[in-house]
Order: sequence, then C-alpha cells, then structure tokens
Amino acid sequence: MPSTTLLLASRKGLFTANRSSAGAWQITSHHFHGEPVTQVLADPRDGAWYAALRLGHYGVKMKKSTDCGATWTEIPAPAFPKKPEQGPWADDETPWTVDLVWSLAASGASRRGELWAGCMPAGMFRSTDAGASWQLCESFWLDERRKAWMGGGNDHPGLHSICVDPRDDRRATIAISCGGVWRTNDGGASWQLIGNGLDAQYMPTELAADPNVQDVHSISVCAAQPDVLWAQHHCGVYRSTDGGENFTRLPAPMQGDFGFVIVADPANPLRAWVAPALSDMHRYAIDGAMCVARTDDGGKTWQVFRKGLPQTHAYHLVYRHGLALAPTTGDSRTLAIASTTGGAWVSEDAGESWMAIDAALPPVAAVGWAAGE
Repeated sequence: MPSTTLLLASRKGLFTANRSSAGAWQITSHHFHGEPVTQVLADPRDGAWYAALRLGHYGVKMKKSTDCGATWTEIPAPAFPKKPEQGPWADDETPWTVDLVWSLAASGASRRGELWAGCMPAGMFRSTDAGASWQLCESFWLDERRKAWMGGGNDHPGLHSICVDPRDDRRATIAISCGGVWRTNDGGASWQLIGNGLDAQYMPTELAADPNVQDVHSISVCAAQPDVLWAQHHCGVYRSTDGGENFTRLPAPMQGDFGFVIVADPANPLRAWVAPALSDMHRYAIDGAMCVARTDDGGKTWQVFRKGLPQTHAYHLVYRHGLALAPTTGDSRTLAIASTTGGAWVSEDAGESWMAIDAALPPVAAVGWAAGE
C-alpha cells in the first residue's frame, strides 16, 4: 500500500502513526503536548499540515507545518469582526468569538492555496493564501435564518462538515448542528439552505421538516459522483442523489441508527461507513461492543464488522471526524477510527477487520491522513 501517515487530533496534542516494515501500526510522534487539537488537515495539493488548537483562555490558535511535522509555524486563526453595537445584530445571542475550529477543507488543484474553515459558533471562513489570512463569509454569517439555529449538545451551533465539489471548487456543501445543510455555488459569496426530507424528531411536529433546524451530525460526498451525499443525522442515516437538495432516510445499520460520523467511498457511490452508537442519552457503542457498519448497496442493507475491535465493556464513542479513509485507490481501502476513550485502530480491508494502534491515547476529536512521498 502507498506510504501514508495517520494524524490523530486529541485533547492532549496531535499524534502521528505509521505502518512499520513488519506491518504493525504504531505512534511515531507527538506534537503540542497537552494542548487540545480540534481539527487537522493534510493538504493533498502541497503536503502542508494544518492543526487547530483550542487553548481556552488563550483562544483558538492555528499551526502549519510544511515539513511533515518536523517544525511548526503559527498562522492567523479565523476571527469574527466586532459585534455591532447597533442595528439588527446588536442583540444577537450568539457570541462573535471563535470558540473552536471544527472543520478544515482544501479546495481543488485549480485553486491552490484556498482553504475553508468551519467554526463554533457556526461561521464559515475562507483563505486564498494557504492560511496566511482568513475572510468571514459575511452573507452566511449575516443570514437572518441563523437566529433560529441551536447548539444541540453544545451551547452554540457549530459548522462541522465541509464538502468541496471536485467538479467546481467554488461549490461547497456544509452542515451545521443544529442548522441544517447549506450550499454555495460562488465561493461563499451566497448560500442556499437545502436538505428537504430530513426529519428533526426532537422538534414540534410542525417544525420537524424545517431544513433550518436539522441536527446533521456529519455529511460526506462521493468524489466520483458528487451528487451522492450521505448524512448521519441526529435521528438516522440519510442519502441524497441530487447534491443534498432532497434526502431519503435509510434502514438502520443495527437496532438503532444514532451516531456521529459517516464516510462516503470516494470511488463507489453505493458504499459508505458509519460507527453506530447507543442513543443520544447514552452515547457509547451499542451493547458496549464496538463495531463499524458498511453498506455496499446505497444503504439498503448494512454489514456490521467487529473483528479486532473491543467487544466487552467498550464504552467508546466516535466523534464526527473520528473515522477517515486513507488516500488510496481500489476496492480494498484503508481506514482509521479513533474514539473518545482513547482507542485507535486501522483497517486495511475496507473495515472488515481492525488492528489496534493504541488503547490509551487521550480522547480523539479527529483523524486524518497525509499522503507519503
């Protein structure tokens, strides 16, 4: 398999893992010791690594490495302008301060240096100079519909998923908890609320179908057919075949369909992976036995895989960015998964069996992959 490095963003720093010559995966480096890392991105266009840190009293920081983590440079972090003291936004209950960077994405090769950052509160930022500066998408932040968004499990709504269309770098689809699915066709200058068919069962009946109140935990797009979009919603798993305009709810992977992460196969529009969890109330692996579910038929049926994952007293939860595919090709794909209990595993057979990397890491917020030489 091609050389790849696994990046693990945790509550106590950024870890990397690599496959040894003997075939075992192992932790190979640790960066930002003791500092919470909320998101990480390895830019496939130039190999640069980006890490977002949440330092509490010291605020949000961004770090960049151009030598695979050997050295890091601090770069500006996304920041809101000062909240207006007069006008329609003077009484906005949402703070105009970035609490964390929850999502990072790179545009395509034709827009080298362009990056996207989603934050909590749910603001969208864009950089055209590889992170040297960030611009707030004001039309999105100042949309009146934002006032109806909710925080879900957090105090404020957060923008956690960014899917850039490989056919058109100016087109991106995003998701917010709780604020639904949105799309821009012009590089963030304007936005459309989409996502018909999603069902917010936690809302009053008359509001359950409102696209603006949906708690979409994560979305993922098939790169080969970008109109195929998968969503792990607070109330189930959904699939769209028209770019997110309309969604259809899928059969539950197990006895329940709660979870946070969903990952689309970039080459196969019928395949996706989820990490099922036990209800919003409990938030851990069903029956205390960890598993990954995969569909190969567009969500009609699911296979549940457990080999190599803990099956007793396994109270793991996989966050929105806790499952990721390596940048490889072919039907047999390499995945990584990591949990809030500090376990990390790799599968080299499309999720059917797993190898442990470490069982005692800090809670992991996000995993990502960096292509090798």
